Amino acid sequence: MLRTLYIASLLLLAGCSAFDSGVASMTQQELLQRIETKADILILDVRTPGEFRSGHIPGAYHLDHRQVESRIGEIEHYRNRPVVVYCLSGIRAGMVESYLIEQGFTQISHLQGDWAAWESNTLPSE
Repeated sequence: MLRTLYIASLLLLAGCSAFDSGVASMTQQELLQRIETKADILILDVRTPGEFRSGHIPGAYHLDHRQVESRIGEIEHYRNRPVVVYCLSGIRAGMVESYLIEQGFTQISHLQGDWAAWESNTLPSE
């Protein structure tokens, strides 16, 4: 995880606006469809507790990006099931996605546009 944080820091210093973890992406419409059909998918919000309280995708599970290592057992049963990760703009989600892949999670996706786009498109939130 420290290696991932180091790389993300370098990208920030270089002026990159997003962290590319190399995982598949999921569109907002694809995620909405999965929510509506109650598909078996973990929607993982890795923002801070305050950000999560201010609004999040319906059914999202909150796991602060700084606590993923210590709380990974909470999502262990999704190791071989679909997980879509998002944060505000993509950087923290990218770090978490890389870590989950290192831990053997096999079906990781990144939500295109993250929370910023979800909110700006006035999609459902809790």
